[in-house]
Amino acid sequence: MVCVVSCGEAAPGAKFEELYRSSWAMDHCVNDGEVTKLKLDNSSGAGFESRSKYLFGKVSIQIKLVEGDSAGTVTAFYMSSEGSNHNEFDFDFLGNTTGEPYIVQTNVYVNGVGNREQRLNLWFDPTTEFHTYSILWSKRSVVFIVDETPIRVHKNLEDKGIPFAKDQAMGVYSSIWNADDWATQGGLVKTDWSHAPFIASYKDFKIDACEVPTARDLSKCSGEEQRFWWDEPTVSELSLHQNHQLIWVRANHMIYDYCFDAARFPVTPLECQHHRHLIKSNYNKLEEPTDEEENDMLDLAFGLTKAARLGCQVIARPELDGVRLAIPSATRNFAVDGFVPEPH
Repeated sequence: MVCVVSCGEAAPGAKFEELYRSSWAMDHCVNDGEVTKLKLDNSSGAGFESRSKYLFGKVSIQIKLVEGDSAGTVTAFYMSSEGSNHNEFDFDFLGNTTGEPYIVQTNVYVNGVGNREQRLNLWFDPTTEFHTYSILWSKRSVVFIVDETPIRVHKNLEDKGIPFAKDQAMGVYSSIWNADDWATQGGLVKTDWSHAPFIASYKDFKIDACEVPTARDLSKCSGEEQRFWWDEPTVSELSLHQNHQLIWVRANHMIYDYCFDAARFPVTPLECQHHRHLIKSNYNKLEEPTDEEENDMLDLAFGLTKAARLGCQVIARPELDGVRLAIPSATRNFAVDGFVPEPH
């Protein structure tokens, strides 16, 4: 008998102290009951961590990033296990000079191996209002989500011989720190400490995941005898609309994808060859698109046309079904040759 389990969140929009605690530089972590702020100055950054560890589920947090000149700074929201063979899912928000867009870098580590960076510009200013950033982790995939729009899907391809993060409980973390040796325009722009303190603000903390108090509890989250809401195909697989959203994000906002970086990876990483375009199977099921689907496809076509008119650089690999589009900019954050992001 299979039991479908719904794990309730600790509280809808829980208070910070119910789910998290300061992990370092406690004097740089301020909680007023509604909003928690992490502060970076020339003496220290700061961070917080979840009180528990989890195996599969969804974690969400609302963040308002550093306003104004944030060059050289990184605000991170991520899940991670411990040890040299750890698993990790990263949101890294790379600061920029005033008026230039923030870069969101995502990365996936499995058994201690990362180097799976993707970078994109957001379609809004993340410094003026709070926006929701989520990680949905199931046995099938890891999905990075911004305001309920998927921006990246990392599929479980164990049947192709590719390791997947599924057997280590993870904590949830956030931090702000100085990374001006690489974070902004490849390290060309340094942190201007006259603009300190740099403050990232947080609220609406949500964790709906399978808690793992001890290693002995791992099986209760991964056993076949029970299935959680995130294991349902309607949740763990993108809908057609979500696939369209993902394509729109990639076409209009992606500026770097490790899968297309032949300088770093002369041999295409195996998972890149298998991921391809995740929407293919869904398109094959279509008989006639709905108005919404037609609008999404028109938006995609408009985005591609706009990119081409702007002189978009097209980078393709013949073994992959697709291209990466990048609009050149002298001031936009970019991946330089030999690009190796620093760890948290």
